[in-house]
Amino acid sequence: MTELAAMTGLAGRCVVLAVTGSIAAYKAVEVARLCIKAGASVLPMMTASAARFVGPVTFAGICGHAVATDMWDPAFSGEMHVSMAARADVLAIVPATADVLARLAHGRADDLVTATALCARGPILVAPAMHPRMWKHPATRRNVKELRRQGRVVFCGPLKGPVASGERGMGRMQEPAAIARAIAALCAPRDLEGMRIVVTAGPTREPIDPVRYLGNRSSGKMGFAIAARAQVRGAHVDLVAGPVAQATPPGVVRHNVETALDMQNALWSLLGDDLSGADALVMAAAVADFRPAVSRTAKIKKTAAEPEPLVLVHNPDLIGEIGARRLGARPVLVAFALETGDDALVIDYAKKKLVTKNVDWIVANASHESLGRRTNRICMVSAQGASPFEHGKKEDLADKILTRLAEKLRA
Repeated sequence: MTELAAMTGLAGRCVVLAVTGSIAAYKAVEVARLCIKAGASVLPMMTASAARFVGPVTFAGICGHAVATDMWDPAFSGEMHVSMAARADVLAIVPATADVLARLAHGRADDLVTATALCARGPILVAPAMHPRMWKHPATRRNVKELRRQGRVVFCGPLKGPVASGERGMGRMQEPAAIARAIAALCAPRDLEGMRIVVTAGPTREPIDPVRYLGNRSSGKMGFAIAARAQVRGAHVDLVAGPVAQATPPGVVRHNVETALDMQNALWSLLGDDLSGADALVMAAAVADFRPAVSRTAKIKKTAAEPEPLVLVHNPDLIGEIGARRLGARPVLVAFALETGDDALVIDYAKKKLVTKNVDWIVANASHESLGRRTNRICMVSAQGASPFEHGKKEDLADKILTRLAEKLRA
């Protein structure tokens, strides 16, 4: 993967990229390129040992800025570590050697990188890269623990895999795209700080017998994107997930469910009878409307006789019963309306659902433009009307939904 999965957050931001002396230093060039592509300004700095692995001219060419290599460089005026730290929205140390981790942990300021870290006003991201035995060493483990305790440093990696010596183990630097995404996450607005948000995602499966079930084609990607971006923007996020293969976003509390009744129980457990358990609920899950009236305990066998008809009953209307219980403005309720047909039909259905479910707004989308895709095309429908349809990556659309949610919560 060579592109940022979510570009939101880096546009207009300043990233100070500090490169230290590891064979993985060449990968920092790609980190710089990705951040610049996402709209960030990247100010490069390098330690003397880093320059042995990749030339400063390379970073100057990619970033369009002279490379700072020394606190006393005559090409830069004033207190360079102070001015660079003041400009940085994020200080990213890529790669971060065992030596620089040790000096950061002990508050050393004996070169430009560590002095800038002491002055940094924003978050510091480190992407460790070293031999597995160095990563496992008790001194390194102690330094990592201390940096995490201080709370100023965010770790991105390392990974388990092959290293320069040809050996395998924990110590390989995280890939550039993942590092760039982590930098973007640190640049995201914290407009949901302190908010409690419940998100549902994926399908439900309604068992016919121990082998078969009724389900739908939802991948859960939209709901997972909303949960991931809400956590990055400062919210405490509970994700109620149907059976999907998506990885749990970092920092998100996941609650796995199978059926609509399972999801109903999970939601009421999280929200409470008075709905005070969350500031907002984003109902992105594709909950099955029906379930078999009887779920067989043994597999239904194929016989010569005509199969018995499958009798269905209604599942509970999860967002509808929560909307009916809500008396005040909280929690803010956001529902999804997945429909077939043209734009007019999709919006018309969403407008009806807005009233019957008693929600704040509906995210309307068509099944052929959403299910299983990395992108979506949505329209947000509220009592004030329908917004124009927007097409984009689900991560970017998640941010648009959350920006509107943050505005509603502040109001």
